[in-house]
Amino acid sequence: MTETDAANEPESAPVTNRRNPPFIADERTMLDAWLEFHRTTLLAKCDGLDDTELRTRSVPPSSLSLLGLVRHMTEVERSWFRRVLAGVDIDPLYYTDDNEDGDFDDIDDADPAADFTAYRAEVDVCRSITARHPDLDAVAVRKRHDVHEVSLRWIYVHMIEEYARHNGHADLLRERIDGATGD
Repeated sequence: MTETDAANEPESAPVTNRRNPPFIADERTMLDAWLEFHRTTLLAKCDGLDDTELRTRSVPPSSLSLLGLVRHMTEVERSWFRRVLAGVDIDPLYYTDDNEDGDFDDIDDADPAADFTAYRAEVDVCRSITARHPDLDAVAVRKRHDVHEVSLRWIYVHMIEEYARHNGHADLLRERIDGATGD
């Protein structure tokens, strides 16, 4: 990439260095690696797109967009690792009780660079929270909608599932935007 190319890259374009998870590892290493793989995959699907492309919706009536997926996963990280695992009372960034799909829907005036910065910052915080919880059997309490206990292991598996599902959406969105396919 030339200096001119770099200068023309949108500020919101994430740069990714994705690594494949190991084939053999202990459970915690495997869960961490798969979660990181999926986090990086979402960013890879956004690589090289400008703000308009990041806001491009799928097909009506869906409001899905790559930017909406990044905002949604910021909220999901925040919810499961900060609210549930760490027990922190923290407000959502992109939705309210009156606008539960704000993370997906309210992207027309959103600042993609700020949203990617928020995503990366949230992931960093979540990494530090999980590092303080070495036991996958650690129990946390989920208080949204209903109250129930969940293990850190369950949170990891759920997060990997959540990313995998939405990365499938991201595959289709990216292909619609510029024809790019691949993992």
